[in-house]
Amino acid sequence: MKKEAHSLSIRWLYLVVGVVAMLFAGIIYGWSILRAPLEEAFHWSLAETGLTFTLTMSFFCIGAFAGSIISKRIGTKASVVSAGLVAAAGLFLTSTLSGSIAMLNIYYGALSGLGIGVAYNVMLSTISAWFPDKKGLCSGVLLMGYGASSLVLGKAAGMLIQSPDFGWRFAFRFLGVSVGAVLVIAGLILCMPPADTVFPKAENGRSANGTDSISEDFTTVEMIRRPTFWRAFLCIVFLAAVGSSVISFASQLSQSVGAGVELATTLVGVLSICNGFGRILTGAMFDSLGCRKTMICANVLTIAASGVTLISVLITSLPLCIIGLCLTGMSFGACPTITSAFTSAFYGAKHFSMNFSIMNFNLMGASFLVTASSELFTATGGYLAPFIMLLALSVIALGLNISIRKP
Repeated sequence: MKKEAHSLSIRWLYLVVGVVAMLFAGIIYGWSILRAPLEEAFHWSLAETGLTFTLTMSFFCIGAFAGSIISKRIGTKASVVSAGLVAAAGLFLTSTLSGSIAMLNIYYGALSGLGIGVAYNVMLSTISAWFPDKKGLCSGVLLMGYGASSLVLGKAAGMLIQSPDFGWRFAFRFLGVSVGAVLVIAGLILCMPPADTVFPKAENGRSANGTDSISEDFTTVEMIRRPTFWRAFLCIVFLAAVGSSVISFASQLSQSVGAGVELATTLVGVLSICNGFGRILTGAMFDSLGCRKTMICANVLTIAASGVTLISVLITSLPLCIIGLCLTGMSFGACPTITSAFTSAFYGAKHFSMNFSIMNFNLMGASFLVTASSELFTATGGYLAPFIMLLALSVIALGLNISIRKP
């Protein structure tokens, strides 16, 4: 009984450590802030630095996949510590750039993306293992920290960049040291629960993963052979594409409907707050309503976000744009929480780390759709065509969503 009491009390400490670590790991979503001084210093185009973000997300997905393999071989601590050092090296080396976009892609895109991807998967898998009775809430809280990074850490980096005493090179060094230090410390603290740990049952006697969870554990090969996996995967790709696209041009979008520069910057922060709120709200909904109802609600919210923002562009309405950004932030925040909770609920906990890393490749798919949105904007000179595409994708996602059945 002493071991059980100790285990159930220490898990809350692990959750706090995880939130802080995720807050620092999420700096890769602050790219819209970090890219500006690089474009100015080296005269790089939006398309060039946009490719860097796509590569970052691609290596993030590869890192998450690698993390599921590495952690089984060397354990949680060594995996997170190593990942922290790799991510730190990428950020720090970015401060040494002298004009080569290829080196930016290697330092920031490959090294930072890879390191943070490994840390993300291993930390989420490890901490979630301590909360089988609160999977949705645990994922939501952790991912709230991840989503809030662009507001908290990104703002700090922005202040350093704009300061005449520091500048962008110091900002990247600061990020490298701080992200590396936090991830290393988190890695030294976190560990998987002992095999004999006894956890409480979910509230009201329900399954720990929601009313529509299954008790069977599926291997990764078994998972990807099922049509249910591909329907959910494509559904989340389309939903995540909406939020990712809006995040990539939120400031410019706000200014196009009448917002001043300062207000536009503030709205990017508001979007980030809504992003974090959406993650924890979705987690709580998952635990109370179950997987399927939560996924449908998130999908409907994404359709509403796309529709409202599209109307704001059509009639040049700043108030509607603000509402659209808030809805978009919440809907985008739901995506990573759904990815984690759905994988656990439908395919079990035994192979969760590997299965989650595969499902997490939806971010790579979404990043390519972000590129398509940017190309549409460039080709048409406005946001109307991109938002028509995003609205269509969210409606298609709903069709896929409704067709999802238990594996």
